[in-house]
Amino acid sequence: MLVDSHCHLNHLDVSHYENGLDGVLDAARQRGVKQFLSVAVNLDSSRKLQDLAERYPDVVISAGVHPLQKNLPPLPDIDELRELGAHPKVVAIGETGLDNFYSPDSADWQRESFKRHLKVAGELEKPLIIHTRDARDETIELIKQYGNPQVAGVLHCFTESLEMAEAAMEMGYYISFSGIVTFRNASELREVVKRVPLDRILVETDSPWLAPVPHRGKQNEPQYVVEVAKCVAELKGVTEQELAVATTDNFKRLFRC
Repeated sequence: MLVDSHCHLNHLDVSHYENGLDGVLDAARQRGVKQFLSVAVNLDSSRKLQDLAERYPDVVISAGVHPLQKNLPPLPDIDELRELGAHPKVVAIGETGLDNFYSPDSADWQRESFKRHLKVAGELEKPLIIHTRDARDETIELIKQYGNPQVAGVLHCFTESLEMAEAAMEMGYYISFSGIVTFRNASELREVVKRVPLDRILVETDSPWLAPVPHRGKQNEPQYVVEVAKCVAELKGVTEQELAVATTDNFKRLFRC
């Protein structure tokens, strides 16, 4: 059994399946993927995901605002974020974080939004889903300064340094790897995978983006977390079954579901 610990089901083009999203999820289930965490990117999608999660027993969701936003909206309202985050199928707050690679001009907005997510996650005692790119030191410092030390989370779609991973793990965080680990130019990231303990690893697709080899260039789907898991298992020197058991246990431990 595998879990796709980070996907965006409401962003998938499901038109090539006769029964739409049901077909996408069935294709994944047939390959042994038994649970899905569909992640919000703004408050509107947080609301819509609640309806989706109520339709599928094996889908859980998050509530939050992605750091990369077109035409920066108002900062997320803490009361609204708290209300959305309290939904019973919301298992995490986010995704939130800092991205100085794609959007350095919105650094101030991202920083304040991140602080608000840290506050709400701490209050609700739900883990954070963190997007981080070229903001290693500041991401760690904001977690230390504004996070609840009793509430951890995950650095998702990880592409940063081993040092950052270690700093996050010291605070109880997990490290999630996506299809990027299969890319030809990801040799440094594969070395990080080898060094992260098995009991701190999650696997994800981040679908519909970042499809792993041999599907690169196509729309990514939750079923392709199988390819991510195969690559990570090989790098860790464990069987695919051992990797599946470990990452599923990690997911359930972190998100309490």
